[in-house]
Amino acid sequence: MKILVLHGPNLNLFGRREPHIYGTTTLAQINEQLAALAGELGVELATLQSNHEGALVDFLHAHIDTAAGALVNPAGLTQHGVPLHDAIKAMPFPVLEIHMSNIAARETWRAHSIISPAVKGTIQGLGPQSYLLGLRGVVSLAQTIQKA
Repeated sequence: MKILVLHGPNLNLFGRREPHIYGTTTLAQINEQLAALAGELGVELATLQSNHEGALVDFLHAHIDTAAGALVNPAGLTQHGVPLHDAIKAMPFPVLEIHMSNIAARETWRAHSIISPAVKGTIQGLGPQSYLLGLRGVVSLAQTIQKA
């Protein structure tokens, strides 16, 4: 079973960017934690970080027939990523929206996600645990679908 992990714009700066909000865990460390958990769960990960929305959309399209689920942290595309929203809606597998911070507790303009209506669920505000809980969740959803 293959699970996609998409990290949006500026997330390559985790650990350096606003550590009072995002903490000091780097994106490489998050990906290492995800890889370790994926090994425990017996799933394969395909991971991409891009500062370009089109690359994220292309990644979803490339895996439309081979992935069983996806985690997407849209970052700055959360409020304005219409093409990403549309690509997520086209996927035949469950997608979860992930945020390290609680976007509802930040600036008012951050609280609205146009990605949320396209996904199965959202996990936010738990730092790197958001990703790990998301991986457990999407694997469980994908397994349920496979059994049906």
